[in-house]
Amino acid sequence: MPIEKTWVLKQQGDSRTVNQLAQSLGIAPVLANLLVQRGIETEQEAQKFFNPQLADLHDPFLMKDMDKAIKRISAAVRNNEPIMVYGDYDVDGTTAVALVYIFLRKLGHSNLMFYIPDRYTEGYGVSYRGIEYAERKGVKLVITLDCGIKAVDKVAYAKEKGIDFIICDHHTPDDTLPNAVAVLDPKRVDSTYPDSNLSGCGVGFKLMQAFAQNNNIEFESLIPLLDLLAVSIASDIVPINGENRILAYYGLKQLNMSPCVGMKSIIDVCGLTDKEISVSDIVFKIGPRLNASGRLQSAKEAVKLLIIPEESTADRITLEKMAEKIDQYNLDRKKLDKNITEEATEELENADDFNTQSSIVVYNPNWHKGVVGIVASRLTERYYKPTIVLTHSNGCATGSGRSVQGFDIYKAIESCRDLLENFGGHMYAVGLSMKEENVPEFQRRFEKYVSENLSEEQRLPQIDIDACIDFCDITPKFFRLLKQFSPYGPENMKPIFVTRRTFDYGTSKVVGKEQEHLKLELIDSKSECIMNGIAFGMSEFNDYIKSLNPVDICYSIEENTFNGNTTIQLVIKDIKKSTT
Repeated sequence: MPIEKTWVLKQQGDSRTVNQLAQSLGIAPVLANLLVQRGIETEQEAQKFFNPQLADLHDPFLMKDMDKAIKRISAAVRNNEPIMVYGDYDVDGTTAVALVYIFLRKLGHSNLMFYIPDRYTEGYGVSYRGIEYAERKGVKLVITLDCGIKAVDKVAYAKEKGIDFIICDHHTPDDTLPNAVAVLDPKRVDSTYPDSNLSGCGVGFKLMQAFAQNNNIEFESLIPLLDLLAVSIASDIVPINGENRILAYYGLKQLNMSPCVGMKSIIDVCGLTDKEISVSDIVFKIGPRLNASGRLQSAKEAVKLLIIPEESTADRITLEKMAEKIDQYNLDRKKLDKNITEEATEELENADDFNTQSSIVVYNPNWHKGVVGIVASRLTERYYKPTIVLTHSNGCATGSGRSVQGFDIYKAIESCRDLLENFGGHMYAVGLSMKEENVPEFQRRFEKYVSENLSEEQRLPQIDIDACIDFCDITPKFFRLLKQFSPYGPENMKPIFVTRRTFDYGTSKVVGKEQEHLKLELIDSKSECIMNGIAFGMSEFNDYIKSLNPVDICYSIEENTFNGNTTIQLVIKDIKKSTT
């Protein structure tokens, strides 16, 4: 049975500010209110929001240690030293590796290699095996991307071997930073960089931007790399405001107009050819495929595909085969995570104390390590509890955690750090490992922390409503302006609206293979305007709606193209029986 969701109307903007902004921009007050909710209160701020400019990116040298990093890379390029680009095995890491590798290759630096640790034999982040591989290859400089901020011992080990590290990361650091040549992380405690929300690939981009700036290389040479950056921003679910909004905006343009050949092959297998690609397409189609190779086999395959040069002699059939292989990994991943989610669900629902627990910690040594993060997401969504899913790997219980809105799961596992061998992450997603015998005690202490710190409001899923509107407000002009609020993501989520007391107009019906969805045609009782909508997985409301009972709906507004015709439709997020 789905958990009932709480609808929370966001604080509305000051009416005077909203009306002045609506008048100066010539837009509906409800749209002006959306801007004010996002901290945009003047016409100038609105113009910057609607028309992001690459010229407004921050000076990369504002980032702590950037000057040291550029000095070391410049020396390596000048002396043709071997450089290893080292990254994490998820989308953010693989796109970051590809971005830095491609840029350095375009400079003509041929003494270049990349390294992605094996998820199963090496685990997350910088590994001793990776350092030893670098030593065998004569590497004297390693650039890490989307990892390394906690690799204090590993960097010290590398230093003993005469290998320098430049760390590019965006995860929360410990009190002690690695003794690297440079540590680039906008989340450093001593950071003065204006934007702390860059993705790992974003930090890599700033490094290349700084190198270009320092060597009189035109900024335009970086623009072809922005498709990779857009994919990282969307997939890593970082806030899409500030610099990320500018980079995502232009990255989506690049992704749609001129993606790199490897990315184009992924777009093709996703069925997105000749379609306008959005953040949502990246999150649900492109990102999972790039992730799948690192989950089931080796993320090196994703990097190899992404770094194929435009002028490569690789024929189309080879490219298609590489992309299809990654697509097959994604299909296999779907089966695995479905099976494991079902096993975990059965185990939880058979546990006597499950309903009284504030958190979930499940452990099965036979589960596939590559999908435990996805399973944690599924369980969090289903039961709305902070969740840790563990399996056995490299002699440890290891896995991933996901959180609910507003609850910092990183702090929760940090409170148990004496039980852990390794951990990292951020507010909503973590990775961790521990000795197998520590699992029961971790489970007890994690539950204690969550039960004491999870507020009542955080125990129920909520839908944040941007505004109450009538169907007659949804004009073509309104929708055209609404589209300009994209790209969407954290801190700039797709607006959700609510309309009260709507009725079936006569053609609403259940649809889908298992008759699980509702295709709706509703009339707004206040304005008597009619809108079409789709409510996925809500067929249980069909009889109630068909009996002409009033319902309140909350929804986003989308375009729907069918048989060549494009119309505006509502994508229903939730339905409640009207009480007034």
